[in-house]
Amino acid sequence: MSLPRRSLLAAAPLAALWAGVAGGQERPAKPQASVGPPEGFRGKAVSSSNGLTSVGQAVRDMAVGDDPLAAAIRAVGLVEQDPNDLSVGLGGLPNEDGVVELDAAVMHGPTHTAGAVAALRGVMHPARVAELVRTRTDHVLLVGEGARRFATAHGFKEEELLTDRARRIWLRWKEELSDADDWIVPPASEEEDEDVSALLRFSFEENGPRLADAAGRFRLPRPTGTIHLSAINAAGELGCTTTTSGLAFKIPGRVGDSPIIGAGLYCEAGVGSAGSTGRGEANLQNLCSFAAVELMRGGLSPSEAGLAVLKRVAATTPDRLRDDAGRPNFGLKFYLLGADGRHAGASMWGPAEFAVADDPTAPDGGARLETCVSLYDRD
Repeated sequence: MSLPRRSLLAAAPLAALWAGVAGGQERPAKPQASVGPPEGFRGKAVSSSNGLTSVGQAVRDMAVGDDPLAAAIRAVGLVEQDPNDLSVGLGGLPNEDGVVELDAAVMHGPTHTAGAVAALRGVMHPARVAELVRTRTDHVLLVGEGARRFATAHGFKEEELLTDRARRIWLRWKEELSDADDWIVPPASEEEDEDVSALLRFSFEENGPRLADAAGRFRLPRPTGTIHLSAINAAGELGCTTTTSGLAFKIPGRVGDSPIIGAGLYCEAGVGSAGSTGRGEANLQNLCSFAAVELMRGGLSPSEAGLAVLKRVAATTPDRLRDDAGRPNFGLKFYLLGADGRHAGASMWGPAEFAVADDPTAPDGGARLETCVSLYDRD
């Protein structure tokens, strides 16, 4: 006698395995039935810290009837079009050739459908294109030139995404790469110093300790930022999206975790939603968002699930990516939202913050920053 796939998944020991191997949980993780938010719940959105305005917008939109995924996509569009955010959409830092390539994914809880694009050039709002992949194709993921042609076929205009600020930061990175090439760092100017300093601060905050090279000199860090947003409406319906320009100065064509379902994001009706920012390769190798939702299905709270997947990532990190104390030398964060309305942010390195909103009657949607639980604290 064969069981339906969904029944097999519910009965599988995945949650218990993760709790034991990664989280060190003493109690068994028992599968739980679908749950919903408490009476009087008015909706909630959680996001990376650069989504402080976005979460408030999402909560207000859901309160007037927007589907949670539609609200999430519209909300992250505020960051995609912000030229001052170096990690998303317009103004995102480019690949090593100076070209901005964008990745995004969306997932809809009520229908369990998803769409994604990767290595998309010349389109400011990749999350909107990912939504069209979900609703207007029989596919989940389109990449590169195919994704661009699909976007333009649906009326998206092509535009230059490399801002002057991002270009100057990219040039400074090239100039710092080697003492043996023909690039020379220009005389310092107030404007350039400000941008490069901002890059260094941003990278340290996102990525944990800075690495030293063989000569003991600190390397110029490479930002990884992104925006993820998970939303749940008053009825308990879930939706999520992740959008990014990816690792700064990456090899052209590199794709991180953001557009990969189960890594950059995952949600399931009656269980919860999760998404990430930070080192995509570490997340890809552990499918952390899927694992976090499975752990919530098994009864762990969002914060417990987030820490469990971080412990798993730390346990499987190769030696070349560890610091002198044996800890991962990169940053990774998760943003988790349970179908019961509970939420958390979990970070490899603390202190760190994430954004949450849950009051549609407030002008800002009740948006605020909260502290992530963290696996390690910076020295």
